[in-house]
Amino acid sequence: MTWYVVRRLAVSLFVLIGISAVVFLLLHLVSDSPGRVVLGQRASPQAVAQFNRAHGFDRPVVVQYAHYLRQLLQGDLGRSYKLNENVVTLFRHNAGRSAMLSLAGLVLALLIAVPLGVLQAVRRNSAIDRGATALSYVLYATPSFLLGLLLIAVFSQFLPWFPAEASQSHSAWVVFTEPRAMALPVITLAVTSVAVFSQYQRSSALDQLGQDYIRVARAKGLPERLILTRHLLRNACLPLITLVGTLVPTLLAGNLIVESLFNYPGLGLLFLNSLQREDYPVLLAYTLVGGVLTVAGNFVADLAVAAADRRIELRK
Repeated sequence: MTWYVVRRLAVSLFVLIGISAVVFLLLHLVSDSPGRVVLGQRASPQAVAQFNRAHGFDRPVVVQYAHYLRQLLQGDLGRSYKLNENVVTLFRHNAGRSAMLSLAGLVLALLIAVPLGVLQAVRRNSAIDRGATALSYVLYATPSFLLGLLLIAVFSQFLPWFPAEASQSHSAWVVFTEPRAMALPVITLAVTSVAVFSQYQRSSALDQLGQDYIRVARAKGLPERLILTRHLLRNACLPLITLVGTLVPTLLAGNLIVESLFNYPGLGLLFLNSLQREDYPVLLAYTLVGGVLTVAGNFVADLAVAAADRRIELRK
């Protein structure tokens, strides 16, 4: 297991270096002069040249990249020149709320999708299975912003059960302390994931239902509920663990839409506001964080699957 972890760490580190290189080059590909990008097109050539000298942008690209890596290792993601504040500080103020929103949406999606997928597999080709499959396809094809608007129209305007705007609290725990105000954003974020998870869980459960250990368990006369919960569920959830790890960028993208739609102060709303201001340091830092979370999610998912099924470690 130790050698497997070391190998996965080495691969993850190599990928992270590649992500940092791509993010670093993005700023240079946007314009020949990073100073021009930061200061705007109306800045004078003298101001741009002075900015480039002050921040080392006039040095060779290799030297700039080495300096950029040193900054990253020190936890420095750059500075927002539009807001005159460190990007790390901006992220620290908003990351907790976005993380809790994503976590709540993910947990809700799993609580619905896992039993639904198993039920569909057990009742294969029944009315329940066909109806759930058709609904999943419709929800998966529905854009998040359209789904959010529909939920607002129904549950905020027609049926005034929930507010149309998310809570403006700066607490990271607002999802749990003000559930009524956060219900629509969480549901909007969770619905698309439910559509994906349930079908993935259904396919995995169908595969496991045809395995010999299920037949043996049934031949022994074990109750069906015990077979499904103790034997089927653990093995059927292994592919889903990997899928959850790869969906971190999807959650971040979903946060962009949901936070904008419900005016929820988080990283997604910060990104969109920075996009309007052309605040490139914040945009690139967000891209870098998304890449790091993607690699970390895959790494944790691989370890979780390997811990649950030791055969995977032996195959890799």
